[in-house]
Formats: sequence, structure tokens, C-alpha cells
Amino acid sequence: MALIDQSTSFDADDFESEVIGIAARMGKHDSGMHRHRKAQLLYAPQGCMNITLNGMRCVLPPTRAAWIPAGTLHCAEMYQVVEYRSLYFDSRLTTHLEDRVKIIEVNPLLQALIERMAFWPWDKPADSMQRTHALFFEELHHAREAYLSLPLPSDRRLTAWLSALHRDQLNAPTLKVLSEQIGASSKTISRLFIRETGMPYQDWRQQWRLLKAIELLSANLQVNDVAYRLEFSSDSAFITFFKQQTGHTPLQYLRAGH
Repeated sequence: MALIDQSTSFDADDFESEVIGIAARMGKHDSGMHRHRKAQLLYAPQGCMNITLNGMRCVLPPTRAAWIPAGTLHCAEMYQVVEYRSLYFDSRLTTHLEDRVKIIEVNPLLQALIERMAFWPWDKPADSMQRTHALFFEELHHAREAYLSLPLPSDRRLTAWLSALHRDQLNAPTLKVLSEQIGASSKTISRLFIRETGMPYQDWRQQWRLLKAIELLSANLQVNDVAYRLEFSSDSAFITFFKQQTGHTPLQYLRAGH
């Protein structure tokens, strides 16, 4: 069994097989912070996921996957219907890999390998998997790293606000509005963000909007809808912003498979 739904009870660490794959179609879902004894490859061929780990929030559109070493604390969130693929690897197979998180580009061969392995039966004999997972690890090694990420502040004054921002899928407010929301001066907020993220709040907000735009576009929202949700003054202002950040218009970005 590899195809599951949201009601299926599943823990990859309960299985002794060297490779465990799952495929699912998820709606709104929050895994909560957790870790596995196995290493994990997380990928969505359709839709978009958010993943939080190592103090960073990363967006995984259909052209990105996350490699998560064993024992890494992480959380995966989905807000629209997402085609979800996850592969789990026994630690004996990953000793040759760097022990660090990687966000990688997914080329057609790697995508095909993920798709095949995600549907493997959980009792598949180890000797019948070796050639495929060897090719997978070769592609993983050569995959280009490509991060769509945002450092997260951890100061207690921002924790509740940040949780609401994630939970309610809100647009990051202006500095003035944020100051009113958490009861701290603009200068204090600016110092906090520079200290904890290395970015002034305005730069952090723009990166938040970019990641949110990619997430919404990957969910097939129209450009005008995305511009409205992210509070741009016009569609053209949003397109200009997106092109400044990525070098492409929103439509060019999606068609190019970035």
C-alpha cells in the first residue's frame, strides 16, 4: 500500500523496509513539528507546500523538493488541494550523503523516479529496489539547490503574530500596522528583524509576499487575484514586483518551470 488519504494512520518509522513511499491527495493539512528516524524526500507534483525547518520557512512549488535528513525537526503545511509524494530512507542508505537539509530543483528524471518509488508496495523486496534508489541518489547528488525561503524571527513578541500569519494565510502587514498589532515601536520591530533574520522588516515583508505569490500562482489563482490578496495597488504593480524579484513575469515564471 502506498496511496493514502488524510484519514490514514501512517508513521514511516513503523516499517523496516529500506525505502517507504507514499502518495496522497491532500486538502488543508498541517503536520505539526515532528521528526523521523528515516531521511525524507518531500515533493508535490501539483499544488504547493510550505515547509518549516531550521528556523526557515520554504515554499515547495512543483519544481522543488526538500531533502530532510533523519532526525530533523520540521513541519509541512498545505492550504489547497496538493498532490503529495514522500519517500523515506533507512539510515543505512544515506551514510554517503551530507547531513543537511537541501531544497533542490526537480528535473524530469528525478520526478519520474520519485513517482515510481512513491507507489512501491511497502513490502517490496530490498533487492528489487537497489538500481532505482541508486539512480535516485545519483540525481539527488547532482540536483541544483534552489531555495525559496524566508528566515523566521523567534522573539516572543512576534511569536503569536507569526503563528496567526501562517494559520490564517494573511498578507504580512506594513511596519506601521505591525507596530500597532503587537504594541511595539517601529524602531523596536526593525531592530528585532535585523537581529533575528538579517533583514530589515520591509525586505522580509517583500520576501514573504514573493513566497506567498508563488504559492498562490502554483494553486492556479489568476494574476489579478494574487495581486488583490497580497494588497498590491494594481495588477501591473504586482507583475513589476514579481519580475524585479525573479527576473520573470508571473506567467513566464510558471511556464519556465521555475
